[in-house]
Amino acid sequence: APEAGSHLEMAINSQMQNKLEEIINHYLEINGKSKAAAVVLDPRNGEVLAMVSFPAFDNNDFSGGITSEKYNSYLQNENKPLYNRAITGLYPSGSTAKIVIAAAALQEGIINSSTSFLSNGGLQIGQWFFPDWQAGGHGSTNVRKALAWSVNTFFYYIGGGYNDFIGLGVEKIVSYLKEFGLGSKSNIDIPGEVEGFLPSKEWKLETKGEKWYIGDTYNLSIGQGDILVTPLQIANMTAVVANGGTLYQPHVAKAIINPLTEKKINVEPKIINKNFISANNFHIIKLGMKDCVDYGSCRRLSLLPFSVAGKTGTAQWNKNKDNHAWFTSFAPFDNPEIVITVLVEEGGEGSAISASIAYDFYRWWWTYKNNLN
Repeated sequence: APEAGSHLEMAINSQMQNKLEEIINHYLEINGKSKAAAVVLDPRNGEVLAMVSFPAFDNNDFSGGITSEKYNSYLQNENKPLYNRAITGLYPSGSTAKIVIAAAALQEGIINSSTSFLSNGGLQIGQWFFPDWQAGGHGSTNVRKALAWSVNTFFYYIGGGYNDFIGLGVEKIVSYLKEFGLGSKSNIDIPGEVEGFLPSKEWKLETKGEKWYIGDTYNLSIGQGDILVTPLQIANMTAVVANGGTLYQPHVAKAIINPLTEKKINVEPKIINKNFISANNFHIIKLGMKDCVDYGSCRRLSLLPFSVAGKTGTAQWNKNKDNHAWFTSFAPFDNPEIVITVLVEEGGEGSAISASIAYDFYRWWWTYKNNLN
């Protein structure tokens, strides 16, 4: 005899989902872009509140069987509308990874909150020059200022070292990136997730036939080079900072309900990792991300009626095409309830389009949240 299937209650909030889609679509149109992804998480339990991938497809086309003509039009579309960029898209992390590099250096005791380096435009190693993004640099820089303004020189120092200063080195960098969930699947409860990629000395020698250079470590320290991440991984990484040290398995299912007995079984949060960075070090990272909003590269969000912490990212991936634009953040600062990560493919500067998308969403969310209470 047939048995009634269980009802599924989703963590996805339809109003958040619709609003985020609407905002992203607006910014893609006015900027002449077509590809983007965004994830909204609850950092307290790993619930996915919204997940957007552009371009999208019409679910109704698959209802009752899709024509081969329609299906082929999706498959042949170079922008890949059937591809969920939030969990399947692989991108260099850009400066969003600096959050992890800073936390690792603090945790390893390589720096403390007052350690400063002079940023005067970049570092010279032999014939190679590794630049800051701002000509002339940012002057004397500690970890909070480095996060607020995304100062490359600071991360070159703490990642690869310089002169007599010993940095983390590639092995420790990769080890901490893994602690934050990069380079592996989060095992979210929908199919298609990819694990991303973290490079190593052995991989480079085996794959490219080249040894690992200090420049490779410098690139990795600012989220460039061969590192590949998904937007979900960056959102999950940000949630760890927001909640003070717990990496949750993200999930879109909230509860399973028996249709006959109406018994409800909640999906319990699953912890992947925790307590690998001290509370004091997380506090310093949070303050650096808040400085980014208060006076740094994310200051557009300082206009909101509540306090946000954020990090911009601009990811180079093809010298003939525009950079990918990242922005990741959490709010409210004192008691985080929400994480928002936005990636716009070939969007240029993360501080422009992606931060603007997050700003508009936060502004709407604040009104929505207060109307619920």
